Amino acid sequence: TVVKELLRQLPYEDIVYFGDTARVPYGIKSKETITRFSIENILFLLKEDVKFICIACNTVSSVALPVIKSYFKVPIVGVITPGVREAVYATQNKRIGVIGTASTIKSRAYEKEIKQLEPKASVISLACPLFVPFVEEGWLSGDAVLEVAQNYLQPLKEARVDTVILGCTHYPLLKPAIKKVLGKKVTLIDSAKQVAIEVKKILSYEGLLNRSGQGKQRFYVSDNPQWFAGLAARFLGKPVHNVKRMNHV
Repeated sequence: TVVKELLRQLPYEDIVYFGDTARVPYGIKSKETITRFSIENILFLLKEDVKFICIACNTVSSVALPVIKSYFKVPIVGVITPGVREAVYATQNKRIGVIGTASTIKSRAYEKEIKQLEPKASVISLACPLFVPFVEEGWLSGDAVLEVAQNYLQPLKEARVDTVILGCTHYPLLKPAIKKVLGKKVTLIDSAKQVAIEVKKILSYEGLLNRSGQGKQRFYVSDNPQWFAGLAARFLGKPVHNVKRMNHV
Protein backbone atom coordinates (compact mmCIF):
# COMPACT_ATOMS: atom_id res chain seq x y z
CA THR A 1 0.00 0.00 0.00
CA VAL A 2 2.91 2.37 0.65
CA VAL A 3 4.44 1.65 -2.75
CA LYS A 4 1.08 2.33 -4.41
CA GLU A 5 0.93 5.77 -2.78
CA LEU A 6 4.58 6.51 -3.58
CA LEU A 7 3.94 5.67 -7.24
CA ARG A 8 0.94 8.00 -7.24
CA GLN A 9 2.65 10.93 -5.55
CA LEU A 10 6.21 10.49 -6.84
CA PRO A 11 5.82 9.39 -10.48
CA TYR A 12 9.32 10.55 -11.46
CA GLU A 13 11.17 8.57 -8.79
CA ASP A 14 12.69 5.12 -9.16
CA ILE A 15 11.49 2.75 -6.44
CA VAL A 16 13.52 -0.22 -5.22
CA TYR A 17 11.36 -2.53 -3.11
CA PHE A 18 12.63 -5.32 -0.91
CA GLY A 19 10.22 -7.74 0.76
CA ASP A 20 11.64 -10.19 3.28
CA THR A 21 9.25 -12.96 2.28
CA ALA A 22 11.50 -15.70 3.66
CA ARG A 23 11.28 -14.36 7.22
CA VAL A 24 7.81 -12.86 7.58
CA PRO A 25 5.74 -12.42 9.64
CA TYR A 26 7.76 -9.88 11.65
CA GLY A 27 4.80 -9.12 13.91
CA ILE A 28 5.43 -12.10 16.21
CA LYS A 29 9.24 -11.79 16.46
CA SER A 30 11.39 -10.26 19.21
CA LYS A 31 12.66 -6.68 19.10
CA GLU A 32 16.25 -7.92 18.70
CA THR A 33 15.38 -10.15 15.75
CA ILE A 34 13.28 -7.48 14.03
CA THR A 35 16.13 -4.97 14.41
CA ARG A 36 18.75 -7.38 13.06
CA PHE A 37 16.64 -8.37 10.06
CA SER A 38 15.89 -4.71 9.30
CA ILE A 39 19.56 -3.70 9.34
CA GLU A 40 20.39 -6.57 6.97
CA ASN A 41 17.59 -5.48 4.63
CA ILE A 42 18.76 -1.85 4.58
CA LEU A 43 22.34 -2.91 3.84
CA PHE A 44 21.00 -4.70 0.77
CA LEU A 45 19.06 -1.62 -0.36
CA LEU A 46 22.12 0.61 0.05
CA LYS A 47 23.94 -1.62 -2.45
CA GLU A 48 21.23 -0.56 -4.91
CA ASP A 49 22.39 3.06 -4.45
CA VAL A 50 19.15 4.39 -2.96
CA LYS A 51 18.97 8.01 -1.76
CA PHE A 52 16.13 7.56 0.74
CA ILE A 53 14.65 4.66 2.69
CA CYS A 54 11.02 4.27 3.67
CA ILE A 55 10.33 1.60 6.27
CA ALA A 56 6.96 0.53 4.87
CA CYS A 57 6.16 -1.69 7.85
CA ASN A 58 4.46 -0.65 11.08
CA THR A 59 6.11 -3.43 13.08
CA VAL A 60 9.65 -2.35 12.13
CA SER A 61 8.73 1.34 12.50
CA SER A 62 7.35 0.81 16.00
CA VAL A 63 10.01 -1.56 17.32
CA ALA A 64 13.32 -0.78 15.60
CA LEU A 65 13.29 2.63 13.87
CA PRO A 66 15.39 4.63 16.40
CA VAL A 67 18.14 1.99 16.36
CA ILE A 68 18.06 1.74 12.57
CA LYS A 69 18.36 5.51 12.16
CA SER A 70 21.43 5.56 14.39
CA TYR A 71 23.17 3.04 12.10
CA PHE A 72 22.82 4.84 8.78
CA LYS A 73 23.38 8.32 7.29
CA VAL A 74 20.78 7.97 4.53
CA PRO A 75 17.41 9.63 5.36
CA ILE A 76 14.99 7.07 6.81
CA VAL A 77 11.29 7.53 7.55
CA GLY A 78 8.83 5.13 9.15
CA VAL A 79 5.06 4.91 8.87
CA ILE A 80 3.98 5.79 12.40
CA THR A 81 4.53 9.53 12.85
CA PRO A 82 2.69 10.63 9.65
CA GLY A 83 -0.37 8.55 10.59
CA VAL A 84 -0.38 9.82 14.17
CA ARG A 85 -0.33 13.45 13.04
CA GLU A 86 -3.28 12.87 10.73
CA ALA A 87 -5.26 11.03 13.42
CA VAL A 88 -4.75 13.77 16.02
CA TYR A 89 -5.83 16.34 13.43
CA ALA A 90 -8.91 14.31 12.42
CA THR A 91 -10.37 13.31 15.80
CA GLN A 92 -13.23 15.36 17.21
CA ASN A 93 -13.78 13.58 20.53
CA LYS A 94 -10.11 12.71 21.22
CA ARG A 95 -10.91 8.99 21.26
CA ILE A 96 -8.48 7.27 18.89
CA GLY A 97 -8.26 3.57 18.08
CA VAL A 98 -5.14 1.81 16.82
CA ILE A 99 -5.15 -1.64 15.21
CA GLY A 100 -1.99 -3.52 14.24
CA THR A 101 0.15 -6.61 14.71
CA ALA A 102 0.95 -7.94 18.17
CA SER A 103 4.47 -6.43 18.10
CA THR A 104 3.23 -3.02 17.01
CA ILE A 105 0.58 -2.90 19.73
CA LYS A 106 2.94 -4.26 22.39
CA SER A 107 5.48 -1.52 21.60
CA ARG A 108 2.89 1.19 22.42
CA ALA A 109 4.65 3.35 19.80
CA TYR A 110 1.40 4.79 18.46
CA GLU A 111 0.04 5.49 21.93
CA LYS A 112 3.24 7.29 22.97
CA GLU A 113 3.31 9.50 19.88
CA ILE A 114 -0.40 10.31 20.10
CA LYS A 115 0.00 11.32 23.75
CA GLN A 116 2.94 13.57 22.85
CA LEU A 117 0.83 15.46 20.33
CA GLU A 118 -2.46 15.34 22.27
CA PRO A 119 -2.02 14.53 25.98
CA LYS A 120 -5.80 14.48 26.51
CA ALA A 121 -6.38 11.79 23.90
CA SER A 122 -7.79 8.42 24.92
CA VAL A 123 -6.08 5.64 22.95
CA ILE A 124 -7.48 2.12 22.54
CA SER A 125 -4.99 -0.26 20.92
CA LEU A 126 -5.92 -3.71 19.59
CA ALA A 127 -3.92 -6.48 17.95
CA CYS A 128 -5.66 -8.02 14.92
CA PRO A 129 -3.34 -10.90 13.95
CA LEU A 130 -5.67 -12.61 11.46
CA PHE A 131 -6.01 -9.52 9.25
CA VAL A 132 -2.60 -9.99 7.57
CA PRO A 133 -3.21 -13.61 6.47
CA PHE A 134 -6.70 -12.62 5.29
CA VAL A 135 -5.20 -9.98 2.99
CA GLU A 136 -2.42 -12.23 1.75
CA GLU A 137 -4.92 -14.96 0.91
CA GLY A 138 -7.22 -12.48 -0.83
CA TRP A 139 -9.99 -12.75 1.78
CA LEU A 140 -11.10 -9.12 1.78
CA SER A 141 -14.83 -9.61 2.35
CA GLY A 142 -17.39 -12.25 3.24
CA ASP A 143 -18.90 -13.64 6.42
CA ALA A 144 -15.65 -15.02 7.87
CA VAL A 145 -13.84 -11.69 7.50
CA LEU A 146 -16.75 -9.71 8.93
CA GLU A 147 -17.13 -12.07 11.89
CA VAL A 148 -13.45 -11.80 12.81
CA ALA A 149 -13.50 -8.02 12.30
CA GLN A 150 -16.56 -7.74 14.54
CA ASN A 151 -14.82 -9.69 17.30
CA TYR A 152 -11.60 -7.69 17.04
CA LEU A 153 -13.17 -4.24 16.72
CA GLN A 154 -16.00 -4.47 19.27
CA PRO A 155 -13.90 -2.73 22.00
CA LEU A 156 -13.43 0.25 19.66
CA LYS A 157 -17.19 0.52 19.18
CA GLU A 158 -17.76 0.30 22.93
CA ALA A 159 -15.15 3.03 23.50
CA ARG A 160 -16.92 5.26 20.93
CA VAL A 161 -13.73 6.11 19.04
CA ASP A 162 -14.23 8.48 16.12
CA THR A 163 -10.84 7.86 14.48
CA VAL A 164 -8.95 4.60 13.89
CA ILE A 165 -5.37 4.27 12.68
CA LEU A 166 -4.83 1.30 10.37
CA GLY A 167 -1.52 0.41 12.00
CA CYS A 168 -0.41 -2.17 9.46
CA THR A 169 0.23 -1.59 5.76
CA HIS A 170 -1.91 -4.64 4.89
CA TYR A 171 -5.01 -3.27 6.58
CA PRO A 172 -6.11 -0.65 3.99
CA LEU A 173 -7.24 -3.53 1.76
CA LEU A 174 -9.74 -4.43 4.49
CA LYS A 175 -11.16 -0.89 4.70
CA PRO A 176 -14.65 -1.86 3.43
CA ALA A 177 -15.00 -4.62 6.05
CA ILE A 178 -13.60 -2.45 8.85
CA LYS A 179 -15.87 0.43 7.83
CA LYS A 180 -18.88 -1.87 7.79
CA VAL A 181 -18.19 -2.94 11.37
CA LEU A 182 -17.28 0.47 12.80
CA GLY A 183 -19.75 2.59 10.85
CA LYS A 184 -19.46 5.42 8.34
CA LYS A 185 -18.87 8.11 10.96
CA VAL A 186 -15.53 6.66 12.07
CA THR A 187 -12.53 8.09 10.20
CA LEU A 188 -9.97 5.49 9.10
CA ILE A 189 -6.39 6.76 8.90
CA ASP A 190 -4.36 5.09 6.16
CA SER A 191 -0.70 5.51 7.13
CA ALA A 192 0.38 4.67 3.57
CA LYS A 193 -1.06 7.91 2.19
CA GLN A 194 0.44 9.99 4.98
CA VAL A 195 3.91 8.47 4.69
CA ALA A 196 4.00 9.12 0.92
CA ILE A 197 3.23 12.78 1.61
CA GLU A 198 6.01 12.82 4.22
CA VAL A 199 8.53 11.25 1.83
CA LYS A 200 7.73 13.83 -0.84
CA LYS A 201 8.15 16.70 1.64
CA ILE A 202 11.54 15.44 2.84
CA LEU A 203 12.85 14.79 -0.67
CA SER A 204 11.81 18.29 -1.70
CA TYR A 205 13.36 19.88 1.40
CA GLU A 206 16.63 17.98 0.91
CA GLY A 207 16.77 18.91 -2.79
CA LEU A 208 16.51 15.24 -3.79
CA LEU A 209 13.12 15.30 -5.55
CA ASN A 210 13.03 14.29 -9.22
CA ARG A 211 10.66 16.54 -11.17
CA SER A 212 10.86 14.94 -14.61
CA GLY A 213 11.52 11.66 -16.37
CA GLN A 214 9.84 8.30 -15.94
CA GLY A 215 10.19 6.46 -12.65
CA LYS A 216 11.02 2.76 -12.73
CA GLN A 217 10.37 0.03 -10.19
CA ARG A 218 12.55 -2.89 -9.14
CA PHE A 219 11.13 -5.58 -6.86
CA TYR A 220 13.28 -7.95 -4.80
CA VAL A 221 12.24 -10.62 -2.31
CA SER A 222 14.09 -13.14 -0.16
CA ASP A 223 11.88 -16.07 -1.21
CA ASN A 224 9.04 -17.17 -3.51
CA PRO A 225 8.98 -14.38 -6.14
CA GLN A 226 6.01 -15.93 -7.97
CA TRP A 227 3.82 -15.80 -4.88
CA PHE A 228 4.93 -12.23 -4.18
CA ALA A 229 4.14 -11.11 -7.75
CA GLY A 230 0.54 -12.24 -7.29
CA LEU A 231 0.26 -10.55 -3.90
CA ALA A 232 1.85 -7.31 -5.17
CA ALA A 233 -0.56 -7.22 -8.10
CA ARG A 234 -3.45 -7.40 -5.62
CA PHE A 235 -2.02 -4.46 -3.65
CA LEU A 236 -1.07 -2.30 -6.65
CA GLY A 237 -4.03 -3.13 -8.86
CA LYS A 238 -1.81 -4.00 -11.82
CA PRO A 239 0.51 -6.85 -12.90
CA VAL A 240 3.99 -6.96 -11.38
CA HIS A 241 6.74 -8.52 -13.47
CA ASN A 242 10.42 -9.42 -13.04
CA VAL A 243 10.42 -9.93 -9.28
CA LYS A 244 13.91 -11.13 -8.35
CA ARG A 245 14.90 -13.40 -5.49
CA MET A 246 17.92 -12.14 -3.53
CA ASN A 247 19.74 -14.11 -0.85
CA HIS A 248 21.31 -11.20 1.00
CA VAL A 249 21.77 -12.79 4.42
